[in-house]
Amino acid sequence: MIIENLKIYLQNFQKNRLLIKTLLETQKNFNMLFIQKSSWSVIWTIPSFSNKEEDKVIGTPNHLNWITFSRPNTDDHDYPRVVTYINIYLMTMYFSLRKDIFNHKDICCFSFFNNSSIFFIINIYSDNNHSALKYFKDTEANIHNVLIIAGNFNIRNSNWDSSYSFYSYSNILVEIADSFNLTLSSAIQQVSTWYSNNKNNFNLVIDLLFL
Repeated sequence: MIIENLKIYLQNFQKNRLLIKTLLETQKNFNMLFIQKSSWSVIWTIPSFSNKEEDKVIGTPNHLNWITFSRPNTDDHDYPRVVTYINIYLMTMYFSLRKDIFNHKDICCFSFFNNSSIFFIINIYSDNNHSALKYFKDTEANIHNVLIIAGNFNIRNSNWDSSYSFYSYSNILVEIADSFNLTLSSAIQQVSTWYSNNKNNFNLVIDLLFL
């Protein structure tokens, strides 16, 4: 596998389980799927000696063609908001979730091996309070070979949205990218990445990829 040829799909799914299952079934030509706001629900039940109604196992959609990575759920009401799917044919590259580096529900950091070297890829969902980015910046992570930081950052800036003439809280994001020698990937054709249901609101560019 040549890492320069990675094909990545990135999208916020607003907890729509059906759309995620459709993606897993139809987009097998991608190497990685970066999902923000995945759907969490009961995927099966198991017999329990302490619960007559059986214990419920909560999970996000899975598929035999994909390896699923997400931070283990620790709270029934506070599920991880990022999930990463790796195409099964890449399993020989020994992908591993690295919550020992970033242990945050909205950060999915994983490592893999390529030509005897270890590389890192990071999938982030940053809410309106930028909690994941603040945690990321305040965490001392002594890692190198970060290839990609991608996600839904909820940050508007004229650097990546020509229709917006200001910026909002972008410095911390740029500082993080700079610390790993990553630069913003420019779209071949600029389009919005978030579309409003209200025609009076602007469409936004808030999903970004740093390489």
